[in-house]
Amino acid sequence: MRPVDPLQPLPRTIALVGLPGAGKSAIGRRLAQRLGVAFVDADQRIEEAAGLTIPEIFERWGEPFFRDRERQIIARLLRDPPHVLATGGGAFTHDETRRLIAEEAISLWLDADIELLLARTSRRNNRPLLKDGDPREILGRLMAERAPSYAQADLRVESRDVPPEVTVDKALAALRQHLETEDGAPGRDGPAHDDGAGRDG
Repeated sequence: MRPVDPLQPLPRTIALVGLPGAGKSAIGRRLAQRLGVAFVDADQRIEEAAGLTIPEIFERWGEPFFRDRERQIIARLLRDPPHVLATGGGAFTHDETRRLIAEEAISLWLDADIELLLARTSRRNNRPLLKDGDPREILGRLMAERAPSYAQADLRVESRDVPPEVTVDKALAALRQHLETEDGAPGRDGPAHDDGAGRDG
């Protein structure tokens, strides 16, 4: 019999995907707290393993090397007990990383508009892909390039300029509905999207 709350206990890791500034860390920490599970930041684990910051990894060895290390770290993290995992902005665009997440986790795309992304990313200078050029142009290009990959996530929740708990509530509602319908479906039959409150595959 299905438990009253399909999120208790959490059946699989929740992998948050989206562009830099979408709120994966801020929302992820609060979501994990509400679910009573650990929050893990994949970028932080990559830095700990390398003994270098992500900008330093990019500078020394380039993006292809970083993406391969990212895939290895995420694969390892997905073997841990269910938790909330914040992935780097480009992680879900990597075919193998996306496949791993699809097999082992529930992916949730935090989708933010460019004005909010600009406002949030301007507060930090540790975004290697935003350093060389106009941030608006770069974010616009990344949005266009990565949206098809993000659209393959199991769920989509809008990340807007509202109190974080509002977005967390939307994410929880979407996750519950996803899990409630999942068992009745013949399989995980492709991406499902949420307009902010529910699942509508």
